[in-house]
Amino acid sequence: MLRHLTLRDFVIVDRLELEFSAGFGTLTGETGAGKSILIDALALALGERGDAGVVRAGCDKAEIAATFDVGALPEVAAWLDENGLDVGDELLLRRVVDAGGRSRAWINGSPATVQQLREVGEWLVDIHGQHAHQSLLRADAQRQLLDAHAGQGDLVREVGVAWKAWREAEQSWRTASDGAAALVREREQLEWQVGELNALAFTADEWNELDIEQRRLGHAASLIEGAQYALSVLAEDEGACERQIDRVATRLAGLAEFDPALADVAGLLGSVQAELSDAISTLRRYTDHVDLDPARLGEVERRIDAILAQARKHRVQPIDLPGLLAGWQQRLGELVAAADLDALQARVETLHAAYLSVASRLSAGRRQAADDMGARVSEIMRQLALSSGRFEVALLPVENAAVYGLEQVEFRIGGLAGNEAKPLAKVASGGELSRISLAIQVLTSRSASVPTLIFDEVDVGIGGGVAEIVGRLLHELGQERQVLCVTHLPQVAARADWQWQVSKANRDGVVLSAIQPLDEDGRVREIARMLGGVEITGITLQHARELLRSTPATT
Repeated sequence: MLRHLTLRDFVIVDRLELEFSAGFGTLTGETGAGKSILIDALALALGERGDAGVVRAGCDKAEIAATFDVGALPEVAAWLDENGLDVGDELLLRRVVDAGGRSRAWINGSPATVQQLREVGEWLVDIHGQHAHQSLLRADAQRQLLDAHAGQGDLVREVGVAWKAWREAEQSWRTASDGAAALVREREQLEWQVGELNALAFTADEWNELDIEQRRLGHAASLIEGAQYALSVLAEDEGACERQIDRVATRLAGLAEFDPALADVAGLLGSVQAELSDAISTLRRYTDHVDLDPARLGEVERRIDAILAQARKHRVQPIDLPGLLAGWQQRLGELVAAADLDALQARVETLHAAYLSVASRLSAGRRQAADDMGARVSEIMRQLALSSGRFEVALLPVENAAVYGLEQVEFRIGGLAGNEAKPLAKVASGGELSRISLAIQVLTSRSASVPTLIFDEVDVGIGGGVAEIVGRLLHELGQERQVLCVTHLPQVAARADWQWQVSKANRDGVVLSAIQPLDEDGRVREIARMLGGVEITGITLQHARELLRSTPATT
């Protein structure tokens, strides 16, 4: 449940910190005081779109932080763990929007995306807006409400996945059928090209090896001449370095007996002799093995020419030929598979059968849920002074199977304008539609698993005794969940376990909104204001006390 909400420089709120309680709470105040600002801020923390308009005038940024108790929500803990976020009994969502409209988000102190806020928010809060009765007229909204009541969210997603797989396979089969001739031509071309490169049997490593060998063989004469010249100078000529150094070293070693200072020089020359001897031995081995091989040079150059010819033909570098071949082989495999129309058609039929299987299970669940939802909403409607009304959920088969299943959902009302049940939009007036919407929302909220429910002026168009019943329904809902309702009805506010008042004041020329928790006396005066308007009389105060006394308190 929602525990704490902090707002800074949000719309007309400078700073606000709120501690939430369990049960049913209401948010009341004068029209235009900003009662819905709290809901808007919470929606932003839960991933709704935000822009620069939410930043209070003259400020750099708006910030919202919401803390939830999630100790009893193992699915939230699992989601946090899957996303590499800290897991605990408390969950902190934080959102910042700057004056330029840029947004940043955090979950438990770690940077997060707005999409992640939305994902985790689905387990935390369900917000019913004041225009919910308008969206209730849409077919997709009706279908989603029925599926939510049936608890078939996972099955709906499974149907969508199966439908997509079936349609993609069907598209592949159509493409292969329509372009069979073109695919055959492409396949023949690729087979010839792949055959050419396969025959070349070229690898990227070979190109480097050929380059080294070609340079060595091409300069073999120069290499032999150079090695032999080095041997002559170092060891074989009459005045070769090896002999000269040996004579110098021998003479200095003898002189070192008379002056030890020459011993170090003699030692260094000894090292030079050893290094020089190794170099001479290496050169002799090199000259023994290096050889002029015009035949091999010709083979290497012909091989290089063949590789370069293929590279020029396909307009790539020689080293890129193996990658080109791999891409052609992959495409050729796809074309071979696409050419097997019978296999493609069999796959379409298999995936279609899989879709029908899972969609049929969804349909069965919808049929069962439709009867239950119709009976329960009808019962709540009778409590809301719509005793002649009868709520029904019709399942209309779709002509072609759809991503959402085999039927569309249509909410119908019977009894309000005759006995025949007709689509909701055609039989309900504005006030009736508000009450029907509230009945559906109360029912679906009971079916939902989220711990916090928020109703933003969903009681518009309701008054009198019906308002008292609405308050009772929300109070009963508050015994199972945490419920917050923005309301203008004193009968609803009086049923609350706790109540906050929203006010707006001019502070140093700046209009600011504030929220004040109300004690018992404060609630009496606020409900009296809601009953009687600006001027509060003794009669309205007495009426307010009677409303509160008639309400069974839970806190």
